[in-house]
Amino acid sequence: MNFKHLHYFWVTAKAGGIMRAGEQLHTTPQTLSGQIKLLEDWLGRKLFRKSGRKLELTEDGHLALGYADQIFTLGAELETAVRQAHGGQRLLDFKVGVADSVNKSIAYRLLEPALAVAEPVRLVCSEGKFPDLLAQLALNRLDLVIADEPMSKRLNVKAFNHPLGRTNMSFFCAPELKSRLSGVFPQCLNDFPLLIPGAQASVRQQLEGWLTRHQIHPRIIGEFDDGALMNAFGREGRGAFMAPTVMEHDTVAQFGVEVIGRTDELVDEFYAVSVERRITHPCVVAITSAARGQLFG
Repeated sequence: MNFKHLHYFWVTAKAGGIMRAGEQLHTTPQTLSGQIKLLEDWLGRKLFRKSGRKLELTEDGHLALGYADQIFTLGAELETAVRQAHGGQRLLDFKVGVADSVNKSIAYRLLEPALAVAEPVRLVCSEGKFPDLLAQLALNRLDLVIADEPMSKRLNVKAFNHPLGRTNMSFFCAPELKSRLSGVFPQCLNDFPLLIPGAQASVRQQLEGWLTRHQIHPRIIGEFDDGALMNAFGREGRGAFMAPTVMEHDTVAQFGVEVIGRTDELVDEFYAVSVERRITHPCVVAITSAARGQLFG
């Protein structure tokens, strides 16, 4: 394979078109199209199709782009590693996957200690569905996965759960909305607008059971897989929402909301999943120590 042709395809796919890619690569659209055509001929598959004036990736194009991402990411890491070796100082690459159901403020607080270890660290953080991240961990493309649930023993992945801590949950809403509340918590949430986590969130099932036990029937305004988006709706007064009690101060300061109440019946737990049974990676040691000793106590 001619990797120059692959690189031209990769830049074009990322740029969203021949014209923009040509500007980035300092080459003409005709030359760029010709190079991509040679790659398509070599693969025997079309990688782009025209949609009006735009180019769209074909199914084979999406497949090729995934591999190209890995190839050129590894190329950049190779260059960095070689340059550092000659410069006398080596960066410690730390590749972490964060499950998209994990509260973003919690994720930051968990990962921050990794940047304070003795040697310089380059943190590479990606977000995704928990099962997808575990697959990346199994292929050694990640050093650690942060999640709000443990890895199931039924999965055929050689990895280990390391509990980081747990927190109760608090309910919040915008000040103007809070003025409409009547009664004591949690009964005050009855017939009150509520924003809730999506079905994949570990705390969702707990919430449904909690509402049933207390005979509370809120008006569900929206369900959100993205907790940050849910909090943004809460900030604008669209409904009450819940967030980890351990991040209560940060939530109030960041979103300008007020606390409605707290409950120890709803608990969010956090785990570090790694291929190490006994933790030795300095960044993972820093994360687990800080989480157990400071963040969750």
